[in-house]
Amino acid sequence: MTATAAPPAPAPEAEPPVHKPSVRKRLVPYWLLLPGILWLLVFFVLPMAYQASTSVQTGSLEEGFQVTWHFQTYWDAFTEYYPQFLRSLLYAGTATVLCLLLGYPLAYLIAFRAGRWRNLLLILVIAPFFTSFLIRTLAWKTILADSGPVVEALNTLHVLDVTSWLGMTEGERVLATPLAVVCGLTYNFLPFMILPLYTSLERIDTRLHEAAGDLYATPATTFRKVTFPLSMPGVVSGTLLTFIPASGDYVNAELLGSTDTRMIGNVIQSQYLRILDYPTAAALSFILMAIVLIMVTIYIRRAGTEDLV
Repeated sequence: MTATAAPPAPAPEAEPPVHKPSVRKRLVPYWLLLPGILWLLVFFVLPMAYQASTSVQTGSLEEGFQVTWHFQTYWDAFTEYYPQFLRSLLYAGTATVLCLLLGYPLAYLIAFRAGRWRNLLLILVIAPFFTSFLIRTLAWKTILADSGPVVEALNTLHVLDVTSWLGMTEGERVLATPLAVVCGLTYNFLPFMILPLYTSLERIDTRLHEAAGDLYATPATTFRKVTFPLSMPGVVSGTLLTFIPASGDYVNAELLGSTDTRMIGNVIQSQYLRILDYPTAAALSFILMAIVLIMVTIYIRRAGTEDLV
């Protein structure tokens, strides 16, 4: 009995040809990025390069400035104006903490309790942006006037006695004191804290609160274990958006403070527009940027970079 031959194996199917995108299609994403790259190049990279070259120049406005790689300017500027650096960081840090303490409850209210009033409250939060930053700051001179109701109320409650002991005010007046500058910074940058906090809180699923209640967690425990950890992206973003511009601000210290409350922004502004010492002004700008960058890097590492996602 003869064995039958096995049928021949079927020929493998030919794979469909792979069409590689053309060079033009591969370059489309880069062409779309070109406007943004040009914007950063013209309005960020070139000004930074110009400022860097200015900081190592020597000369005067009459004789002209020349690049002499005089890095001693950085050390001289820092040693002379380090009190203004410390004051700027202190005022900005205090304003950031106050913005967080004031902004978090309001953002929580808008996200979870506002109901149909949510949109109205959000409009009220951003309404100050419809007015000039300068006008808003000048308005605080009227609010904190010596004979105004705010100062009278603080005197009646003996709050100014405490702030005077802390060195934030002098006697029975608030204007031209550190407290006035911090109040101005807190008011002007409060929306930058509220909006990121609201965005982060609004994403939290309310069923997590219900689940925590079912597990017999108290409202305080629910906030500490559920709400606040989930809102950390907003906390990190809000503190950065508040602290960074506040540390370089000079308008509030100029209008609400005195010569004893000058921040580093006031010094840079004076060096550029009054003294006309451009190398020192440029060096101070880079020193401030380096200090803030180091502080922000440490803060992000401690908070966790994933909180920025």
